[in-house]
Amino acid sequence: MIPFLLGAAVGYVLGARAGRERYEQLARTYRRVADHPAVQGAAGIAKAKVVDTVSAAATGHREHGTNGHTDASAR
Repeated sequence: MIPFLLGAAVGYVLGARAGRERYEQLARTYRRVADHPAVQGAAGIAKAKVVDTVSAAATGHREHGTNGHTDASAR
């Protein structure tokens, strides 16, 4: 029983260390990609498009009735 527990403990420690190292590797890669100027520019463009789309949808939602016409033309 003791050799099994010892083996399990060693396996856990080695696995945890390998897992942490892999996590750190992935985190470094993510930061390097996220900080790249091309990625920053694309993220800015995507954010602007989302803001424009949400703003247009919110404005259009208030001005249009359920049939897609303005409230004045629906009468």
